[in-house]
Amino acid sequence: MNKSIVIGSTLAVLGLGGLAVGAYQVQTFDREPEPVYADILSVNAATRTVEAPREVCENVVVSQRAPTRDPHRIVGTAAGAIVGGLLGNQIGGGSGKKIATVAGAVGGGFAGREVQERIEAGQTTTTTQRQCHTVVDTQQQHLGYDVEYRYEGQVYSVRLDEAPQGSQVLMHEGEPQWHAGQAQAVASQG
Repeated sequence: MNKSIVIGSTLAVLGLGGLAVGAYQVQTFDREPEPVYADILSVNAATRTVEAPREVCENVVVSQRAPTRDPHRIVGTAAGAIVGGLLGNQIGGGSGKKIATVAGAVGGGFAGREVQERIEAGQTTTTTQRQCHTVVDTQQQHLGYDVEYRYEGQVYSVRLDEAPQGSQVLMHEGEPQWHAGQAQAVASQG
């Protein structure tokens, strides 16, 4: 056999083999790694209670005892004493008549005072008053979403503005890609 044919064939075989090895290496190293996901364990809305005090006013009809013109009840006492004295004067005679008149005047004075107090107690006036009080309004304020996820056997917690979609999140260099991972997880489940 011709020496140049053997050398040429050998080089051709070696060249094709080298190309095959090079192509294998290009395929192995240029291929992107498989995506890695973390499992989402729970998603809970995070809220807090906010209290806001405010004043509420309203007009209320109020009944109250009418003011008296005679706080010491002199009119009732005097009228009662006069009537009691006249009645006492009708009883008995002599010094008994004087004692009965005095006793009637004293008793009539007490009775007149009590009658005036009861009459005045039943007299009321009605007015409208503005009454205010403080009430506390409560409402729930949304803070975000508390998310727990498991990655490589560890459980992590994070608060997000939006709830993640799906049951997994795409991981890149150990960090969750919440927005990119949601689109990938939804696409892989569909």
